[in-house]
Amino acid sequence: MPEALKRLGYTEGQIAEIIAYVSGTNTFTNAPKLSRKLLLEKGLTEAEIAKAEVALPGVFDVSQALAPWVIGKEAYERIGVPKADISKPGFNLARFFGLSDKELGALNDHVIGRMTIEGAPYLRDEHLPVFDCANRCGKTGKRFLAPISHVRMMAAAQPFLSGAISKTVNLPNEATVEDVENIYLEGWKLGLKAIALYRDGCKWSQPLSTSNDESHEKSETSSEQKVAAVAKPAEGARPPQSTRHRLPKKRTGFTQEARVGGHKVFLRTGEYGDGSLGEIFVDMHKEGAAFRSLMNCFAISVSMGLQHGVPLSSFVEQFTFTRFEPQGPVEGHPNVKFATSMIDYVFRVLGVEYLKRYDFAHVPPQEVQDEIQNPTDLNTHKQLPGGNVNSEPPPAMVSEIPGHGSTNAMNQQLGEMMGDAPMCDSCGHITVRNGSCYKCLNCGASVGCS
Repeated sequence: MPEALKRLGYTEGQIAEIIAYVSGTNTFTNAPKLSRKLLLEKGLTEAEIAKAEVALPGVFDVSQALAPWVIGKEAYERIGVPKADISKPGFNLARFFGLSDKELGALNDHVIGRMTIEGAPYLRDEHLPVFDCANRCGKTGKRFLAPISHVRMMAAAQPFLSGAISKTVNLPNEATVEDVENIYLEGWKLGLKAIALYRDGCKWSQPLSTSNDESHEKSETSSEQKVAAVAKPAEGARPPQSTRHRLPKKRTGFTQEARVGGHKVFLRTGEYGDGSLGEIFVDMHKEGAAFRSLMNCFAISVSMGLQHGVPLSSFVEQFTFTRFEPQGPVEGHPNVKFATSMIDYVFRVLGVEYLKRYDFAHVPPQEVQDEIQNPTDLNTHKQLPGGNVNSEPPPAMVSEIPGHGSTNAMNQQLGEMMGDAPMCDSCGHITVRNGSCYKCLNCGASVGCS
């Protein structure tokens, strides 16, 4: 922004005032109603004020820089904040000091900034389009780029690219179904290969969000409580402590013996009474004491996480496709035939066995293949481990894809294309022939091309 303002002919002094209008002073010095001097009189120390000022550039409200995880709970106790209020969601130290909503708004405008350049001193109206953004900026901003401008920008670049463009078309909250339809239609007319849309406010929580409604205090308080409930705490704050749910003394599970790249591994599991996974053991007897001990410790840490409530799906998403030696073809498991590491093998097996994640299986289980062959049975409900009822078939079991014919025909065609196709070097899935090369339909990598 400073460089753009300089090129537009503004002086250094004018640029400084415009920047201060947009992003604030980021200091409590001479701040209205809550200056550094007043904070010292309220009982804060210079060190605590310094911590708050360091946090100011990264917050959207002064109260967030004065939060207990920033300046410390000791400061709250020293200035007389009740202990019950210290950890209360939505607690605002500035309001505790007696500031009204209007005074707090003026303080935020001075210290944090308006978050918009509209209304900045010295800025001429004809220069406003230079600074237009994808969405309205700040609480008072009105201007934003028209959604169709995103489409036209991508269309200008598309002829020079072989693939699609990863660029989201931002729509305002009041966008209609017809607006979305028009965006897709225009993208098709202009020759785009893909379009992604996002309507402001369509999710309960999103990275950037501002509100224009400041007339109701109750509404504001509710909004602050929502933000406090979903926002990540500042650096140094501890997550809430969870309770460990131990497994029964006698529990069921399975033991799977396999070889990954020629190295033997035993995967053992322990289950809760409802059949959900509660612990794992990974044994490798010929890999040396250090590697074996690291695998044992890793298995213990995963088991502790499962018993403290971390979903198995989080572990599966995090650790599949990790790549290190030993890796290679898998012998001994009916569904997983290749792994990029021992960890990848372990969580592919757990994903298939407990989460029914058949996208991790190179060979689908027999019951899945049977259901693909008998699509009339797809509407039957299945009882999954843990007592959950699966009311929707996995993606691999969908019998019809609009515009693409039946899954049986697709599987037959892919089977003819595979032939002696090798495994993908990147993810381990079986590739399909693509001209004189091979292509992985899972990750998009090409094999055998020069």
